[in-house]
Amino acid sequence: MGRRRAVLVSVGGVLLVALVAGLLLFQPWLLLVDDEVDEADDGGAVVATASAGISDTAVPDGDGTAPVRLELARGRFIDAEHGTSGTAVVYRRDDGTRYLRLEDLDTSNGPDLHVWISDRPSGGDCEGCFDSWGIYDDGDHVALGELKGNQGSQSYEIPDGADLAGMRSVVIWCDRFNVAFGTAPIA
Repeated sequence: MGRRRAVLVSVGGVLLVALVAGLLLFQPWLLLVDDEVDEADDGGAVVATASAGISDTAVPDGDGTAPVRLELARGRFIDAEHGTSGTAVVYRRDDGTRYLRLEDLDTSNGPDLHVWISDRPSGGDCEGCFDSWGIYDDGDHVALGELKGNQGSQSYEIPDGADLAGMRSVVIWCDRFNVAFGTAPIA
């Protein structure tokens, strides 16, 4: 094998390894595939909206015949690194448990997507500045788990001990690239 051919084979091998590594890291095929979820909502009737917002500790009182819930916060998703729409609603059930409901979510699919409640404001920390969508892991957040699907409606239990005082937004967070796909204000 000539020297030139050996160099070409070596360069080709390095490029192939780089291509495979890039595909595994970025997973571009996920942008072409939607993962739709249509999870049923909690059966409890909404009896009120909390006057103190997301940190309200009131437990709704029902008549005992059917479950009830209190709406603590509601916000519409806005775009971040990817186009995102839908609504985020935080509820407290009559048994005291809390959960986040994502209604009619529509965002891009991606690798390693998670749902967070964050102390950072929805919309990034500045308009158009570099890395304004990467701020959500800089402060406090409550991790609710992996995103169940990039389209549709879904619910996430909020841990009992999670302190929501000071939390300002719901975030669809890409852990792989440390950016928000979309955010919704809840404070």
